[in-house]
Amino acid sequence: MVLPLSLLKAAQGQPVLVELKSGDTYNGHLVNIDSWMNLNLRDVVWTSREGDRFWKIAEIYVRGNTVKYLRVPEEIVDILADQQQQSHATDKSSFPKNRRPGSRGKRRWGS
Repeated sequence: MVLPLSLLKAAQGQPVLVELKSGDTYNGHLVNIDSWMNLNLRDVVWTSREGDRFWKIAEIYVRGNTVKYLRVPEEIVDILADQQQQSHATDKSSFPKNRRPGSRGKRRWGS
């Protein structure tokens, strides 16, 4: 499972499409994202909700609670999913062979 914030952090420097709740869209490169999903974009093309007006903006800040959805390149999703599978596989193999994950070992009562 890919978490949204980790996906967006992996997409930094990549082109993204952001649609706001108002219907306006921003196409640009993701510069930064914080834990509230506030975004900094650069080289942005802003499209009006009707789709008939366009503006080119060097850099823009988008507040996270105004975002309706984001679209990131599909290859970022694939790369992140592969990385999580690899890290999950190495986490499982780090347990000693004579112990199961989640086992507590020997309990010593009254010592």
